[in-house]
Amino acid sequence: MDETPALRRAVADDAAAVRTLTREAYAKWVPVIGREPLPMRADYDEAVRQHRVDLAFLDGGLAALIETIDKGDHLVIENVAVAPTFQGRGLGRHLLTHAEQVARELGYAEVRLYTNKMFEANVRLYLVFGYRIDREETSALGVTVYMSKRIPPCGVAA
Repeated sequence: MDETPALRRAVADDAAAVRTLTREAYAKWVPVIGREPLPMRADYDEAVRQHRVDLAFLDGGLAALIETIDKGDHLVIENVAVAPTFQGRGLGRHLLTHAEQVARELGYAEVRLYTNKMFEANVRLYLVFGYRIDREETSALGVTVYMSKRIPPCGVAA
């Protein structure tokens, strides 16, 4: 990525922008799974209050976001969303790296995430980024792939 996005934590007034960007980013998956993915239906007023949502700005606008949840012994990536016009510019990788740094700062050695198995490109991407598949669970919504990545502590090379 040529440009480094400006990052800041979301505040309550950002909830509508978080919702809009997430809906735009996930819209491409609706025809793949035949329904709106869960992030498109989430309550972002609540998520911004309860979770850490980091916003990435490029070219003067909101380009991407990452929502994480502190689970006490690891960090869960709940949502990574990149606006369609900014996809392919390395923002997803940048935000995943940011989440790993947040986990390190919290003293955690693991980051976890989950995705729909039908989002094959995402599963492949996470594998390339060093995540491993821990398990798959089938529900009425499809198959969820649970993944994790061990991260070295601060100051230790990966």
